[in-house]
Amino acid sequence: MTSGPVVVTDIARADPATVDALAALGSATVHEAMGRVGYAGARIRPIQQDAAISGSAITVLAAPGDNLMVHAAIEQARAGDVIVVVPVTDSPYGFIGELMATQMQVRGVRGYVTSGGVRDTAELRSMGFPVWTAYVSAQGTVKDTAGSVNIPVVLDGVLVNPGDIVIADDDGVTIVPRHLATDTLEAAQARADREAANRLRYQAGEISMDLNDLRPILSDLGVNYIPQAEYNGG
Repeated sequence: MTSGPVVVTDIARADPATVDALAALGSATVHEAMGRVGYAGARIRPIQQDAAISGSAITVLAAPGDNLMVHAAIEQARAGDVIVVVPVTDSPYGFIGELMATQMQVRGVRGYVTSGGVRDTAELRSMGFPVWTAYVSAQGTVKDTAGSVNIPVVLDGVLVNPGDIVIADDDGVTIVPRHLATDTLEAAQARADREAANRLRYQAGEISMDLNDLRPILSDLGVNYIPQAEYNGG
């Protein structure tokens, strides 16, 4: 294995049909279906609304305030990818803006996810290029420091390997390991089917207290039902 900064080329990617199907199920459902893992956390937020994407991860480990390796990542990206940028330390800089997003969009990159920051957010929304980020910042970056492309990175506590599936929407970002893609899709679809069946029952007037058999749980926890007058000491 090569040590030091690298750009890894020709990464393995998941089956495109599986990737696309996961986008339709959404980050929350997929997160739950995997056993409540893979969610990158509430700090990584969308700059837009109503965008739902999935794609294969092109990963970037970047120096703080330096976007040199993001340029290198764009060269490695192809249609259907999502670029995931993780600075080595907390870095509230605008690592990309309109011009870099234009390059990504032309190459078919579906979106950009970062624990760093972005700028030109109005332009990014206008051009329809979706972004999930920890920061919005007008402060730009330099291009002085080596980093790596397509190595494992940790996005706010979640391991992202190159080629893993990134699912991002209004609820946030969930990462699916590439080798779990098929099993995760099956589990997420089963969960979505159960929710659809429950939705019909709720629309018919049933409530979750009964449907999920929650009353015995409340009882076991010592929760008592009492009239208001008794609670008030009357």
